[in-house]
Amino acid sequence: MRVLDAAGHAAETAASMAWEIWWALVLGFYLSAVVEALVRKDTIGRLLGDRRPKSLAVAAGLGAASSSCSYAAVALARSLIRKGADFVAAMAFQFASTNLVIELGIILAVLLAWQFTLAEFVGGIIMIILLALAFRAFVPEQLIDEARAQAGRGLAGRMEGHAAMDMSVTGDGPFWRRLLSPGGFTATSHLYVMNWWSVLFDIVLGLAIAGCLAAWVPDSFWAHLFFTEHPLAAKLWGPLIAPAISVVAFVCSIGNVPLAAVLWNGGISFGGVVAFIFADLIIIPILLIYRKYYGTRMAVRMFALFYATMVVAGYIIEVVFAPLGLITAIRNAKAISPHISLNSDTYLDIIAIALTLVLVLRFLSTGGRAMLAMMGGPPDHSGPAAHPPSPT
Repeated sequence: MRVLDAAGHAAETAASMAWEIWWALVLGFYLSAVVEALVRKDTIGRLLGDRRPKSLAVAAGLGAASSSCSYAAVALARSLIRKGADFVAAMAFQFASTNLVIELGIILAVLLAWQFTLAEFVGGIIMIILLALAFRAFVPEQLIDEARAQAGRGLAGRMEGHAAMDMSVTGDGPFWRRLLSPGGFTATSHLYVMNWWSVLFDIVLGLAIAGCLAAWVPDSFWAHLFFTEHPLAAKLWGPLIAPAISVVAFVCSIGNVPLAAVLWNGGISFGGVVAFIFADLIIIPILLIYRKYYGTRMAVRMFALFYATMVVAGYIIEVVFAPLGLITAIRNAKAISPHISLNSDTYLDIIAIALTLVLVLRFLSTGGRAMLAMMGGPPDHSGPAAHPPSPT
C-alpha cells in the first residue's frame, strides 16, 4: 500500500503541474504556430551563409520563430548545413530553436518566475556569442569540413520529416490578412498540432519525472547536493552540475522545465537553472544523433563546447542578475503541489481547451493524419505532404 500511495502522490503532483501550465503551453504553441506560418524554411539557409555577427543574429531570430522540438531543431540544422549554411550559424539557429522560443518563455514565467524568462533570453544571446567564439577557437576548419561531409550522407535521426515540412502561408498581403485566411487557419492548425505532437512525449516524461522527484525525494537530499548552506559554493556548483543532471534525465524541449522547477525548489542556484534549461541539446539521445550526423570527433567536440559554454553562461547570468536584484528569493514553484486547485487560471485552461479543440478539428479535416505519419520520415522528404492541403 505504501508503494501505491507513493505512486499516487507522484501522479497527482504531475497532474497538478500539468493543469497549472496547460493554458501557458497552449498559448505558447499557438503563438509559435502563428509565427512559423509566416516564415518560409527555404529562405533560412540563404541567410546563414557565414558566421558574421549579423548572420548569427539572423540565425537566432529565425530559430526563435521555429519549432521548439529539440529533435526537429537538430534535424533542421543538419538540413541547413547540407544546403550550404555555415556550420556555426546552423548551431546558433539550432540553439535558438529550443531556447529562445515563445512557449519556453511563457512556461518559465508561469511555472517559476518572470526573472527566469528574462534570464533565458538574455542567457540565450550570451550562449550563442560564447558558442561562436568557442567554435572559432577550438574547432578547426578541417573538422568542420569532415562534419559537413558526414552530414551530406543523409543518415536519419529523429523528427526528420517534421524538420523538412514547410507549412508557411504564401501570397501577398498584410500579416493579419494572411493569418486569418483559410490557408492561414489551416497552416496554423497543422503547425500547432504537429508541434504539440513532436514534444508531447518529452512533456509527459518531464512531468512524470518531476512529479516523482517532488513527491519522493526529501528536501535534505537536494540541500546536500546543491550546497544550500554554503551560498558561494552553491553558486559555483549549480551551473557545473546542472547540465550533467540534464544529460542523464533524457528529457528535452519544454519537458525539462518542470524538472527545473523541482531543482529550483530543491535549492539549485539561479544560474544553475539557466544552465539546466540550456542543456536539452546535450542529452544522451541527441548526442548519439550528433555522432550519426557529424561523426564521432565532431560530436565529442560539440558536447564539450556546449557543456562549457552552458556553464559559463550560467555564471554570467548569476553575476549580472544578482547586483541588479533580478534573482528571485522565492523558492516555491507555483505548480509543485499535490492537489489540482480551481483558481483564476482555471478559466484560462478552459479557453485553452476550446482553442485546442477548434485547431484539432481543422487539422483533422484538412488531411492532418497524413501529416502526422510523415513527421518521423526520412530526411529531406519532399512531396505533397510537405505542405498542408489547400483549404476547401
